[in-house]
Amino acid sequence: MLTVFGIRHHGPGSAKSLKTALNNLAPDCILIECPADAETMLPFVENENLKPPVALLIYNSKRLTQAAYIPFADFSPEWQAMKYAMKREIPVRCMDLPMNLTFTINQEEAEKKQLKFETGKQLTKDDKTFRKDPLGYMAEIAGYSDSERWWEVTFESAENETEIFPSILEMMTALRQEEIRKESVETLRREAYMRKIIRKAIKDGFENIAIVCGAWHAPVLHNVAHYKQSTDNAILKGLKQTSTKATWVPWSYDRLTYLSGYGAGVLSPAWYEMLFSNRKETTMRWMTKVARMFRKKDLDASAARVIEAVRLANTLATLRGLSLPGIEEMKEAAVSIICEGDEGLLQLIEKQLIIGKKVGNVPPEIPVIPLQQDLEKTIKSARLSSYWKNTEELWLKANASNPRGGIDLREEKDLLKSHLLHRLNLLGLHWGKLQKEGRYDLGSFKEYWKLKWKAEFSIRIIEAGMWGNTVYEASVNFVKKQLPEIEQLPEVTALVEQALNANLEDAIDDLIAHLQNLAAVTQDVYHLMDTLPSLVNIVRYGNARKTDIQLVAQVVERIIPRICIALPGVCVSLNEAASEVVFQKLMSTHRALGLLNEAEHNNAWFQTLKNVAQMEKVNGRLNGACTRLLFDKGLFDINLTTTQMRYHLSKGNDTLHAAAWIEGFLYGSGLLLIHNPSLWNILDEWIEELEWLDFKEIVPLLRRTFSQFPAGEKAKMMDLAKRGQLTEVTIANGESEYDLERAERVLPVVQLLLGIE
Repeated sequence: MLTVFGIRHHGPGSAKSLKTALNNLAPDCILIECPADAETMLPFVENENLKPPVALLIYNSKRLTQAAYIPFADFSPEWQAMKYAMKREIPVRCMDLPMNLTFTINQEEAEKKQLKFETGKQLTKDDKTFRKDPLGYMAEIAGYSDSERWWEVTFESAENETEIFPSILEMMTALRQEEIRKESVETLRREAYMRKIIRKAIKDGFENIAIVCGAWHAPVLHNVAHYKQSTDNAILKGLKQTSTKATWVPWSYDRLTYLSGYGAGVLSPAWYEMLFSNRKETTMRWMTKVARMFRKKDLDASAARVIEAVRLANTLATLRGLSLPGIEEMKEAAVSIICEGDEGLLQLIEKQLIIGKKVGNVPPEIPVIPLQQDLEKTIKSARLSSYWKNTEELWLKANASNPRGGIDLREEKDLLKSHLLHRLNLLGLHWGKLQKEGRYDLGSFKEYWKLKWKAEFSIRIIEAGMWGNTVYEASVNFVKKQLPEIEQLPEVTALVEQALNANLEDAIDDLIAHLQNLAAVTQDVYHLMDTLPSLVNIVRYGNARKTDIQLVAQVVERIIPRICIALPGVCVSLNEAASEVVFQKLMSTHRALGLLNEAEHNNAWFQTLKNVAQMEKVNGRLNGACTRLLFDKGLFDINLTTTQMRYHLSKGNDTLHAAAWIEGFLYGSGLLLIHNPSLWNILDEWIEELEWLDFKEIVPLLRRTFSQFPAGEKAKMMDLAKRGQLTEVTIANGESEYDLERAERVLPVVQLLLGIE
């Protein structure tokens, strides 16, 4: 005897009714809709430490990009069927088309073989709607705009008896009208394979077979005798087979939703769990959890509001003809009563009580590759276990007093954390994302990380396993494999920095050798300038990670002179866009050399800046920026700077060139205009003498320049602009003069602080 149970994947009502139906039926064999090559992993279901949500991962061991996840939650009917079978020690088999066949199917070929809708009659508007989405058509008839909502209300939220399954079978049989709607080749293949497995179960002597499948497939599996075995074999003929492996991996509720991209997901896993575990008290329990959550956020949520919200949810359900409030009724009631109409607070509820943050667990005895074993061991050693498999984005080592957390590279355990996270990033497993340093961090010993586990990391680990059996070995081999393919100096420099951060000692020599070779032949000064900041960071901060940076320092020694020689030549005759590129590279190079702070390199660089500042046919922004940098370093005094400014703002020069010079000269701060009347006066005179059309042309440039200044600077400049030409006296009178008597009172305190006797 065959008994087909048409269910909704991850349907709590289906799961509840199926448990009762299986107890009543007492089958001697259960067939479930699941790829057949996952069957070897089903015995692990009876392991009490395998806790859903989990997923079967089936992958092509020779082509790891081919992988499939089949998730299960506690409220998944298939999971309950497996648990039932394991508890009673009866056979349970997977009957869906195995992935070792599915992976080989060419998608384009499948589309070409798609069956046409040859109906032989003119289709009505209703026929067309039905053909596109039969369940959507049923939902529309029932007054719902969404088939998922209709199915949830009708079959999942209600307390259905086991007789619901014959009703579902009858409905689906009516919906699968072949004269209007034909199925895809993929669906026909799957259903042919399912019937093949059913026939085999009958042949093996089972007499009371339970079939658990998606409701849509129920009609074509109910009466196997209606379909010829030869026809099914013809549908499956010609499919090529590949090798696959399977394992269990942790899953999460947020991954189970439609938002994750999983087609058979559910919108509200946390809500479905409550429906499955305690349907009668779900409304009160859910609202109570809302109140507790709000109280943790210091929001008002009294017991009276909870009671009123439950009453409103039940009333809405009654008005809509529902036996139990659904998630929509719960949300409406919570927003109206507990949230006081503020829908913005609904986001708190969505994440915690509708989607949920639950993550499953896979016990260590389930077979995993050696790399994963090493990874889990290292995670434990680095004290990162609480972050692993956590789908919430968390700051590493954060607490109430330090919400951004942060690790100290001088501490052994923290250094181990850093090495591991950097190695995983190299392997494409971006569990941790390195964040910018804190605002007040002046040292080089702090790192800030945000950690978030993702389900696809399971396949990433398997992919990385081809490079080695440990995280360190895999990282080293992966870097060495990449190296010959890199031909650009900035790229290899970035890889060197990553390898040093990951402490890949066995890869450093090869990296440095490749870096030296590329640096020797690279003629592009842009690439040299792009490379320098990263190399300087390595030289300056490498010792914080206890790494040898002497070889990198040698590369820096060779690059800097080449930049200084080549830079003036590339600055000539550039358009606006090209000048912007050079400007950014020039500023980053200046910062890098300032960080390195070696006299020989500084002297060469400052001479280069002098050349660019005084060269003709150079974009004004570059002239101005170099003049400003030299002024800030004291290499251009006020007289020379004034001469430069007067020259570039003279009548003989192009107006746009002059405006660009001002933009470069004032980059970062306009304080020198405020404190140097001679510079202010030159700018004031230049603007006053501009023709009206010229002034209109440069206003956008000037606005871009001055808009970057702090509000205080802009206010002071506005005050100075109202006074016209300035003198030293004007400046002095514009500000409060020093009160020497008051200043002398604090001198003893200052001397004490400075240790001056």
